[in-house]
Amino acid sequence: MSKEFVERRDDSFYLIGSRVPLAHIVREFQRGESAEAIRSHYPALSLEQVYGAITFYLGSKEDVERDIAEREREEDAFTSANPAHPEVKMKFERMRQRTVSRRS
Repeated sequence: MSKEFVERRDDSFYLIGSRVPLAHIVREFQRGESAEAIRSHYPALSLEQVYGAITFYLGSKEDVERDIAEREREEDAFTSANPAHPEVKMKFERMRQRTVSRRS
């Protein structure tokens, strides 16, 4: 019996029953994060969903990587058209650094 974990929605891949884009899971997996570590970053997901997402990615690499590249182009275009105020950028950078240091 096969269980589905990923669906195509709004021209992108998402984990079924969530708002989590597959691209987020794949990026962490590509950085060497374990499924358990990835799961800890997304409390709404089960470990089974994370493994299912990784399995889907490994079986559909070309399609998923094309989707990720398109998402990154859209994000870059949005960021270029809507630059953040320098104070806001500094605040987010401090938050990111705290998050990274907690994971280490």
